[in-house]
Amino acid sequence: MIDSMTTRTPWHLWVVGLVAALWNGFGCMDYVMTQTRRDEWFAQMGMTPDQLAYFNAMPAWTHAAWAIGVWGGLLGAILLLLRRKLATPVFVLSFLGWLAGAVYAFGMSDGMEAMGPMWPMQIVIGGACVFFIWYAWTMSKKGVLR
Repeated sequence: MIDSMTTRTPWHLWVVGLVAALWNGFGCMDYVMTQTRRDEWFAQMGMTPDQLAYFNAMPAWTHAAWAIGVWGGLLGAILLLLRRKLATPVFVLSFLGWLAGAVYAFGMSDGMEAMGPMWPMQIVIGGACVFFIWYAWTMSKKGVLR
């Protein structure tokens, strides 16, 4: 068994942790602005009336999934920076939040059509979730996370 107290923290953990915190922090800001200043925020982001209508019609459970995704991602990043093994399951929870939203966007609604050229961003977000899970799991297996 690897002793995490003697395992040195690799430099890239700080880089990945900071990137994860910034990435998910923006997601949290986007979520809060969407929930509190919806139309003003969407207009500032350059969204079309069709995109606004799509977002305004999303069911409440998709907003809950989105919250789990972004806030879970931020918590996972903080746990990663604190070198805690709990980062991995929290990143998994964040991914599941993203997955629920993706199922709605791609399978239960016309999200791809409504979002136009912005829809690939959902794939990028999912890819980031998977990367953060993999990274935290790898650091845990190497004894870096305790």
